[in-house]
Amino acid sequence: MDPMSERDVEKDYTVAEFAAKLRRLADALEAGKPFRIQIAGERFTVPKNARISVEHERSEDEEEVEFQLKWALADADEDPEDDDEV
Repeated sequence: MDPMSERDVEKDYTVAEFAAKLRRLADALEAGKPFRIQIAGERFTVPKNARISVEHERSEDEEEVEFQLKWALADADEDPEDDDEV
């Protein structure tokens, strides 16, 4: 896959799996370290200076909360300590 191609992947987790991933991410963020993760066969790094936001959406029949991390591709060249496979 071309690293610059667009991609939109969503994956469901059990509560325990999701909580474990959030804990590892939170630990990396608090320590000021990058976070490496693999999703659907593609491994990438969330840099320590990623912009973090929380989004809430509501429609007539459902609500959604999204935790988002955004960064420039140039910032993702940091060397993380460990990997997470999704």
